[in-house]
Amino acid sequence: MLVRLLYASRAVDNNPGAVEAILSQSRQHNPATGITGILCYGGGIFLQAIEGGRMAVSELYGHIQRDPRHRDVVLLDYEEIAERRFGGWTMGQANLSKLHHSILLKYSEKAELDPYSVSGKVSLALLEELMATASIIGRA
Repeated sequence: MLVRLLYASRAVDNNPGAVEAILSQSRQHNPATGITGILCYGGGIFLQAIEGGRMAVSELYGHIQRDPRHRDVVLLDYEEIAERRFGGWTMGQANLSKLHHSILLKYSEKAELDPYSVSGKVSLALLEELMATASIIGRA
């Protein structure tokens, strides 16, 4: 059974190398477990969608909750899915500092990533728009 989980967290280390390390680790680990998804990062906040089998996604989310690189981990949305939306990426990346502010304003009060103040469905819609506008990079 396929599921999609969407969560937000705050980065403990805002260094670009720390974000790259998370992406690299995801891209190495995810193919073996059947995990796909995308990671958005901006203003010290992560917004991530992960898709895959129920057990694999659950185990990965548990790992993220214990990962010392993340704090304030919050589950935004979890659902059973018929098909993947982000299946083309072992872990795609969206760098919000390079986006036009109007995309963020479409989904929130300010032109900044703040999944803590919007619903999980709104955060998922933002990720889908980033995918549709080719704002996701790192197709690995």
